[in-house]
Amino acid sequence: MASKLLPLRRLSRLLKPPSSVSSSTFRSSLYLLEASKSLHLSENCHGPRYWIDSRSFCSSPLNLNDAEVPAAIDYRSVLQEDEFHKLADTTIHDLQEKFEEYGDSVQVDGFDIDYGNDVLTLKLGDLGTYVLNKQTPNRQLWLSSPVSGPFRFDWDRNAQAWVYRRTKAHLLKLLESEMEELCGEPISLS
Repeated sequence: MASKLLPLRRLSRLLKPPSSVSSSTFRSSLYLLEASKSLHLSENCHGPRYWIDSRSFCSSPLNLNDAEVPAAIDYRSVLQEDEFHKLADTTIHDLQEKFEEYGDSVQVDGFDIDYGNDVLTLKLGDLGTYVLNKQTPNRQLWLSSPVSGPFRFDWDRNAQAWVYRRTKAHLLKLLESEMEELCGEPISLS
């Protein structure tokens, strides 16, 4: 029982008015103390769990399956900087060449490709703009997509591909499906 009252004691100590506080501020503090009486404790999770009205807070980990959480980073497989630059530059240059070929085969007003300062920009006129750039400190390729938003791709040694850890999407497959959706023509990037 004493452990359940500990959070209330801490709260009441915080709400005691110093001598310099006005009476209106003190009344506000008392209101907060009254509101804290609705604080409930539960021992159902591994750590203390608090909830006030409809919100709950638990210090134990959530039980999510692997499909709902980002893949763990294996820090042993983090690329060395020179290896990262080699893989990222090769990927970006290959994509630039394939986008240039693709631009010759599709009829999209405003189709333009620009590469500079390690940033590949693919403009599709009114359909939107893709931006792909290197993030060396993170060893990632960052993609901004007009269809699906931002992504941060890490190199996966097992898959030999750039993979978005949250959804396990592959960079090239994502671009292939979105480009076909936008332009109406299939593209092979792998």
